[in-house]
Amino acid sequence: MAVINKLHYISQGANAKEHLENIQKACQYGAELVQLRLKNLSEKKMLKAAEEARDITSHYQTRLIINDHYKIAKKVNVDGIHLGKTDTCPTIARKELKSWQIIGGTANTLDDCNALIDKNVNYIGLGPYRFTTTKDNLSPVLGKNGYLTIIEALKSEMPIIAIGGITTTDVTELLTTGIHGIAISGEITKDFNKIKEFHQLLNAGSAMEQRYSFKN
Repeated sequence: MAVINKLHYISQGANAKEHLENIQKACQYGAELVQLRLKNLSEKKMLKAAEEARDITSHYQTRLIINDHYKIAKKVNVDGIHLGKTDTCPTIARKELKSWQIIGGTANTLDDCNALIDKNVNYIGLGPYRFTTTKDNLSPVLGKNGYLTIIEALKSEMPIIAIGGITTTDVTELLTTGIHGIAISGEITKDFNKIKEFHQLLNAGSAMEQRYSFKN
């Protein structure tokens, strides 16, 4: 079973250069996993950006996953890919990727989650938690109760990563729903110091879970 980090930074920027600069900053501030999320780039430019992102993350020993471009992910030897609902099917990507490369998939409903589990993804990005301007064509907002309902019905060990407009004040409450971790874009891009704060909140939450799990 692949180890899935609890904090995912999803790159932001007006162009590839800004995305790479922000990935470098995230690494400098201690990010353990970053996702390069570039849309509408030619294959050639995407490959170049992926190679540069890999060079940056390798230097800091940060894990790198790429959004959608599974052939580039294989070529550049990154840690894995994340597939949106309209991206390549995880089953197709899995045939192409190396066995150690992880696959994450986006979900908004219980049916989405079950479909991804059937396709043997390594983690599910479930959201959005609240309204966010980062993404076009946003799926219905879940809120805390949405996560509770879906995770309870899933009854699965699959790591669930919450995403969508999450701030530091949401983490403690979100952890009570049974999520594994969170993916953040805007909140970190605005202030990379938040990475440390998110890590502390996530680790405090997991320590609490471990403490409670010993009770019969």
